[in-house]
Amino acid sequence: MTILVTGATGTVGRNVVDQLLARGADVRALVREPAKADLPAGVAVVKGDLLDVDAMRAAFSGVSTLFLLNAVVPDEFTQALLALNLARDAGIERIVYLSVIHSDIYVNVPHFAGKFGVERMLAQMGFNATILRPAYFIDNDRAIKDVVLGHGVYPMPIGDKGLAMIDARDLGEIAAIELVRREQSAAPLPLERINVVGPDTLTGTDVAGIWSEALGRTIHYAGNDTATFEQNMRSYAPAWMALDMRLMCERFLTDGMVPEAGDVDRLTAMLGRPLRSYRDFATEIAASV
Repeated sequence: MTILVTGATGTVGRNVVDQLLARGADVRALVREPAKADLPAGVAVVKGDLLDVDAMRAAFSGVSTLFLLNAVVPDEFTQALLALNLARDAGIERIVYLSVIHSDIYVNVPHFAGKFGVERMLAQMGFNATILRPAYFIDNDRAIKDVVLGHGVYPMPIGDKGLAMIDARDLGEIAAIELVRREQSAAPLPLERINVVGPDTLTGTDVAGIWSEALGRTIHYAGNDTATFEQNMRSYAPAWMALDMRLMCERFLTDGMVPEAGDVDRLTAMLGRPLRSYRDFATEIAASV
């Protein structure tokens, strides 16, 4: 029985692959360029992408369980719906889908709204799925560490409500646990949603304070200027993505990414250890400079 992982070469997908292999799973990985995939021995690599219908049909042959991860791209929603229809045609019932926390609240944010649409399809079409709803990835902040280190500023406008940031390694392990649980179940398991959060709910000021302690000097929070954030992002990303991310940050300011009661305890029990913290991440970065 084979588990197919989409997005297998990305930050989350690669962690999922590694964790599945550690659990003895038979892993197949869908990648665009197999020669550049650099995946571990034992992974069956198949060439294709989520819009290549013929490649997807071939990739799904013999698969029992699917990990569906869609990149943030303009046609993300279409990719997911095509993949799920093809999975259904192939007889795949067991799915772990990577959504996002508060997908039903951030209704004006394109990539959140698309993921919520996929959640609705999974439920209404009777898939036996785990829907993982992760909060903001701690790993995203590797992209801005040079600003923190070089300019003494934490630039992400994450607001004052708080985000329960999750480490991608913990997310990958939780996904693997759910994939194996569904794969090994004698009967299909009912649909379930899991908020995947970190151990602490942090504001922008909190994060700047953590960096200050880790680096031994004052790091300032740049504040909640989402318009400037959008303009800065347009220097290295498409305009549509910059706007999408600005809209997300505006919902950070109004709603935050706050766990529900019991979320942290549930994830800690699944992992059998504490969740990795933002402080762990900042301390690791500080030790490397």
